[in-house]
Amino acid sequence: MFISDNNGFDWQFMNWYFHHFTGSNPFGFSSSNLGSLYKGLVKDTRENFKHLRKTKHTHHPVDDAKGNAEALLHMKENMGLKIKL
Repeated sequence: MFISDNNGFDWQFMNWYFHHFTGSNPFGFSSSNLGSLYKGLVKDTRENFKHLRKTKHTHHPVDDAKGNAEALLHMKENMGLKIKL
């Protein structure tokens, strides 16, 4: 399962990268948006998950990925999200 903050952008990059360098994409053909997942979890389309990040969002790929992983783990460990990581 591929989950990212901006899956429209991230998915295209990852899909190309895997196909170009390994010949196939281990995530298959779909992705999910982290923000939409959070909105569904709290049942409010106006809410935002970004306050769950611990790592500062610097637009450096590693920092941003760490922050998004922290938010997803918080949803799993503290908010009852049922997901196998």
